[in-house]
Amino acid sequence: MIQIKRVYDPAEASDGFRYLVDRLWPRGVKKEDLPLKGWAKNLAPSDTLRRLYHSKRIGWEEFRERYILELDADPEAWSPMAGLALRKKVTLLTATRDAKQNHALVLRDFLLRRISELSITHSPPQA
Repeated sequence: MIQIKRVYDPAEASDGFRYLVDRLWPRGVKKEDLPLKGWAKNLAPSDTLRRLYHSKRIGWEEFRERYILELDADPEAWSPMAGLALRKKVTLLTATRDAKQNHALVLRDFLLRRISELSITHSPPQA
C-alpha cells in the first residue's frame, strides 16, 4: 500500500516507511524534526518540468504525461520503491498544497501500476 501525506502533517505509526519525494527540501521544516526513512528526490519531477508546471506554461495533463516519461526513463530510480511498496506500507511525503493535482499522486499511481505488472509477471502459472 502507498499513501500520500503532506510533510507538515504529523507522523503516525501507521505511515510505515516515510519518504520525502520532493526535489527541494520543504520550507519551514528542520531535517532533524522530520521522521523519514529517506529523501527520494530522484523520484521527483525534474527542475525543468517542475518550473514549467508551476509557471503555468504547461497544464496538468501535459505535466503528468511528461513526468511519467521521466519515470519510465529511469527504472533504477523507481524500482527500489516499487519493490519496497510491494512488501511494506510506504508513505510518500510532499510539501505540495494541491491535494488533487500533484506529482506525488502521479508517482503513487505509476508505482502501483508497476507493482501490479510485477505481481502479474511473478505470479505462478495457473493449473
